[in-house]
Amino acid sequence: MLNAVIVVDDEASIRTAVEQWLSLSGFEVQLFSRAEECLLQLPRDFPGVILSDVRMPGLSGLEFLAEVQRLDADLPVILLTGHGDVPMAVEAMRDGAYDFLEKPFSPDTLLNSLRRALDKRGLILENRRLHQQADHRAKLESSLLGVSRGLQNLRRQVLDLATLPVNVLIRGETGSGKELVARCLHDFGPRAKKPFVALNCAAIPEQLFEAELFGHESGAFTGAQGKRIGKLEYAHGGTLFLDEIESMPLAQQVKLLRVLQEQKLERLGSNQSIHVDLRIIAATKPDLLEEARAGRFREDLAYRLNVAQLRLPPLRERREDIPLLFEHFAQSAAERLGRSFASLSGPQLGRLLSHDWPGNVRELANVAERQVLGLGEPEPEGIEAGQSLAAQQEAFEAHCLKAALTRHKGDIKAVLAELQLPRRTFNEKLQRHGLARDTFL
Repeated sequence: MLNAVIVVDDEASIRTAVEQWLSLSGFEVQLFSRAEECLLQLPRDFPGVILSDVRMPGLSGLEFLAEVQRLDADLPVILLTGHGDVPMAVEAMRDGAYDFLEKPFSPDTLLNSLRRALDKRGLILENRRLHQQADHRAKLESSLLGVSRGLQNLRRQVLDLATLPVNVLIRGETGSGKELVARCLHDFGPRAKKPFVALNCAAIPEQLFEAELFGHESGAFTGAQGKRIGKLEYAHGGTLFLDEIESMPLAQQVKLLRVLQEQKLERLGSNQSIHVDLRIIAATKPDLLEEARAGRFREDLAYRLNVAQLRLPPLRERREDIPLLFEHFAQSAAERLGRSFASLSGPQLGRLLSHDWPGNVRELANVAERQVLGLGEPEPEGIEAGQSLAAQQEAFEAHCLKAALTRHKGDIKAVLAELQLPRRTFNEKLQRHGLARDTFL
């Protein structure tokens, strides 16, 4: 239940009296003497109501109302008016004010109006949240492609974690899409409009690591010409993605831990502390705690980074996603290169499904591009019959069911007609492959 109220009135006695009434009734009250100050501090999607006087120096209550509506047309504003301002207030309600109260007003009158306005605000914000959630889900499905249960679980986890102010550790094999997942965690969270800074810890020479992370002042060391902002400082307000975190030198792990604990850093060659507010998303192939037990990684930093963990399933564990991913990569390559491509034949699909994909999604994208370029059949190098015929048939059957359900948006009659299956057989296959019609609606 919402209980936040902003009070804007140039008379201190009115502000004090209203604050006392509202505080005793359980409201959280924020006071302003001028409308201009309130506008500067008014947060987006403010979870409450504004109570404003009409006659004030600077911006009047009506001018203030117009500015608030420009920022958020659904934010309720209740106007406080003197007797002579009633006609003006009635006109203001036509222009979007939620209510007006004529001075002097009783506490009960004020509380009743506020509670109605807060109920309305709560419904509006919940509706916005649901719309945003649906929008994010649709965008995430187009970013993290796949119909497998593992990908569906991953998308749910990403949506849940994106809005939480916690560090995340992503575990996955080479080419499994760790940076893409990190980018989604950033894009669908409250830091989306701030920087997303990616740093591959394995690609930086150890002697340059500190300068890369923390930046430096001019002359801090030989060759340090001019001031340089480090990755930590550049990511202020946003997200720092540290790929292959297990490769970070132990000496820098200590300093990174201190930044995370104190939210402050010092550039090389400087004694000035700089405040930083950022979220760390780290990615690793090995288990960081096992690395810590082996003495190759600091255990305290591992726990600090591993507040929440996401495991990315390798491609061999979600073979039913291979046809969809291949088509996506081939289509993207064809558009980029100005080429056309043909859909996969049955034997081609069988070869793709039987491969173990040690390079995961990155390897599949390379194979798709080779086909578009006409450099041979879409067959991975060193392909092995890693699965039995029965396993390959199961994977192909699951793909066909999901593809048909996706095309027809869960319309069972259309799917049965296309696949020429009786309803009972279809239901048995859905249950065996763990598929639910609601997923495709």
